[in-house]
Order: sequence, then C-alpha cells, then structure tokens
Amino acid sequence: MDFLKVSDLGGDGLAEVLATAARVKQDRESVRGSRPGLRIGLFFEKPSIRTRVSCEVAATDLGAVPVVLKQDEVGLGSREAVADVARVLDRYLDVLAFRVFHHRDLDTIAAHAVDPVINLLSDREHPCQALADLQTLAERRPLDGAVVAYVGDGNNVCASLMIAGAACGVSVRVASPSGYEPDAAVVAEARALARSGVDIEVGTDPAAAVRGADAVYTDVWASMGQEAEAATRRDLFSRYRVDEALFALAAPDAIFLHCLPAHRGEEVTDGVVDHERSRVFDQAENRMHAFKALLLHLT
Repeated sequence: MDFLKVSDLGGDGLAEVLATAARVKQDRESVRGSRPGLRIGLFFEKPSIRTRVSCEVAATDLGAVPVVLKQDEVGLGSREAVADVARVLDRYLDVLAFRVFHHRDLDTIAAHAVDPVINLLSDREHPCQALADLQTLAERRPLDGAVVAYVGDGNNVCASLMIAGAACGVSVRVASPSGYEPDAAVVAEARALARSGVDIEVGTDPAAAVRGADAVYTDVWASMGQEAEAATRRDLFSRYRVDEALFALAAPDAIFLHCLPAHRGEEVTDGVVDHERSRVFDQAENRMHAFKALLLHLT
C-alpha cells in the first residue's frame, strides 16, 4: 500500500493510524525495535528540519534503518529518470519515502516500485503533516464535530487538512485571497468524503472562517519554490495575518496550529505563535509519532 494522499488510508485506516500515534506517544517503549532491520529510504528534493529528524528518529525507534538521500546525490529526473531511480531503490529498500516538488514524480515512483511509497510532501498534498495536525487536535478535543479554520494560501497543507478532516468528522473553513483558494478538485474530494454534519467551506473572509472555531491554522504565504512571488504574495495576504485580534474571534479555548517554519510577523504574530494555547511545537513533535504509526500500519 502506498501513502501518496491522505485518502489512500481510507477512513478506517486513518482512525487506526491516529489511535496508534496517540498510543506510541504515551508509551514509546511499546513499539521500540518492532521493525528490526526494515530499510527505509528518505529522499529530500526539498530540505526539511522536522520531516528529516522526525522520520529518522521514528525509524530508528522501531529498529529500522533510515537511509537519507538528497537531490544532489540522486539527481531525480535530471541525472537519472524518475522511473529508473524507483526501480533501483526498490531493490535496496523496503519503504521509499520522498519529499518532492512535483506530485507527478511520486506517481511515477509508485508505478515502478513494489514496496510502499510515502509522500513526505509534494505540491499536491502534505499527508504526513495532516496526520500530526489531527493528532494534535485530538489531544485537545474529540475530532468528531470539531471546527478548524485555515487562513492563508490554499496549498498542499490546506489540501491534506481538508481531506483528512472531512474523513474524521472535522469541519474545515478556509479563508484565502481570491485566486489562492484550494484547488476545486480537492474541495470536491473533501466534500465527497465528509460525514453528515461536516462542512468544508471556502471563502475570502478570515474573520468569518475563524469565528467560533476550535483551532486556527495558518502556513507561510510563499512556500519553497515560490520565492519569486514572495513580495506580491506579501501584499495580497496582509489581511490574512493571524494576529491576536483575529485569534480572539475563535472559541475561548481554541488552539493555534502551524506546520512550521513560521515567518513571524508575516502570516502570524509572535503573540499568537507563543500564545499559551499555541500547539505548534506539539504538532512538530507529533510528526514523529504519526510517522512511526504510519510505518507500523504500512509494514
């Protein structure tokens, strides 16, 4: 089984992984050494602190062997065809986990590899992040009936959050500038997965999205690969900054979420990142527990 998109797990699989993630967080020793010798390739076309460290530590805790590969070593799609890289690594490794710019490369890898392929990030989705997001929210309140407001770029993080939330009973309200809303196909997929009573809303008003929400989530305005657009986006997104006034519109016990790194003073203020109800570092920690649970599920 591959994990290229959140929906690949299905509702039952998603619930199982989240339950396992919560369990291993409470009792790390319960799964230590449970996958001895499992060989996990971790490929990074895009650099990362959280993804690399959380995945390496998760694999090591399970007794697995993480093998880290970088684009300057592999030359995915430039020095060597994507399909050939997949065929070669599949002979050496038991799990292939890739952080890439283009989702189409993941589709090619999955088509030419027998063993599980995991999406560590692509331009379509960030499914491992969504697992940590839901785990963090579940530590605050039951997922069923929760409301998350996502303010900012309708990017890969937003896409996985909508789809995962819909499958778990979480309503997601997205507020983005016109032209930067999530892809219509992703919105349609999330709505198709949504249980009765779950709403997937997309609009342009951040206050309307945040009002009464159980969690407020944002991400950087310009992701890696969008540096040339940073100045333009900074102007367009200025009214989407999550500051103390906007956060105050959420439920009195609402939490703040961010996948990090945060550009303090742009998409979020220091006062919100460092708020007593900010859970951004719990989220970061949960990337490790969620990835460990995912490996246990897939292998």
